Amino acid sequence: MAEKVTFAFVGCGGIAGAHREGLRKLWDAGLRDFEVIATCDIDRARAERMADQIAEFQGKRPTPYQQLEDMLNAEKALQAVDICSIHRNHHTLAIPCFEAGKHVTIEKPLALTLKAGRLMLSAAQKAGTVFQVAENYRRDPVHRAIHWAVRQGDIGEVRMVFWLDVGERLWYWTWREHRMDAGGGWMLDGGVHFADLFRYHIGEVDTVAARAHAFHPYRYGKPETLEEPIPVDVEDAVMATLTFENGAMGQWTSVSSAPGKGFNQRVLYGEHGSIDFGSGLKTRSGREESLQDLVNRFRKAIGEDGWEQMFPRGITDTIATELWEFLQAVQGKAQVEITGVEGYKDEAICMAVYESSWLNGSTVVVADIEAGALANYQRDLDEALGL
Repeated sequence: MAEKVTFAFVGCGGIAGAHREGLRKLWDAGLRDFEVIATCDIDRARAERMADQIAEFQGKRPTPYQQLEDMLNAEKALQAVDICSIHRNHHTLAIPCFEAGKHVTIEKPLALTLKAGRLMLSAAQKAGTVFQVAENYRRDPVHRAIHWAVRQGDIGEVRMVFWLDVGERLWYWTWREHRMDAGGGWMLDGGVHFADLFRYHIGEVDTVAARAHAFHPYRYGKPETLEEPIPVDVEDAVMATLTFENGAMGQWTSVSSAPGKGFNQRVLYGEHGSIDFGSGLKTRSGREESLQDLVNRFRKAIGEDGWEQMFPRGITDTIATELWEFLQAVQGKAQVEITGVEGYKDEAICMAVYESSWLNGSTVVVADIEAGALANYQRDLDEALGL
């Protein structure tokens, strides 16, 4: 195994910048077991710009490419790729990388559809390489502490979760507003993070009953004055009820079409108390603990060695620690926490929401969604992908 992992960015737009800064944080902390040797983007200028920005901290400039095939053919020493493309292209980029024997970390969600995701899982299994999906939210010290507190029994057996986000967004978010590129709206794009947190804190989701709707047919170039309307076709309001395999229940609401008063409420309830994801722990007996105090108690419980393992050199940036885990896995020193299979399970919960809504709110079983036995919402997406 080479001393440093040779690494490439595939897709050098928005979120790739956060991944680059994650690598920069690792570099600045002295964790330098990697070298970015290539950048790739269909927009050549973006690949060139990313190469320049990486050279600023690692010293050596990666070679920019415009086509994935050219990069894979030219960079024989390349070991690992970080894919940060639009959702539609995830499988068409990841599968050639697996076939070339490369380790892959990829932005969430895993794929545009679960069928595309299954093709990716098959290719990864055949290649026998590392496959990581970028579900970084659980890596925050707060979520690590909440996970620990729940398993310590601090609120007793988990009964319910309320995850409610209500407000209005009128500005245009480029390709994310178009179903054929994104697969869905925020329920998929951001919701897959929340689905991962549900599984992390509570357990596997059993059933979903949901309704999704698009109230706003436009976003705006000038949202303050509702000028420069741009047609969009993803949902902007979702209300879902979840049941978990352990008997817990959940209410999940995600709305970006509610003008006026907005609110966010995210609370986990157990038999003895609750954990508010914004403020902290509170029990029936009157015990209260802020999130920071909960983190401090968690850190003391796992000790400094345990803390260092989760947050190397004190780095708490979730994308940085995620990438460090991936690099360690490529070197055979660790296992990735969110594998392709785990990312698939996260996405299946979001797709269960859409599939339920397609059936006018009928309850669907998540296992059926995972198995591909129910895919009405995804059918035209798969057809557009040629699957």
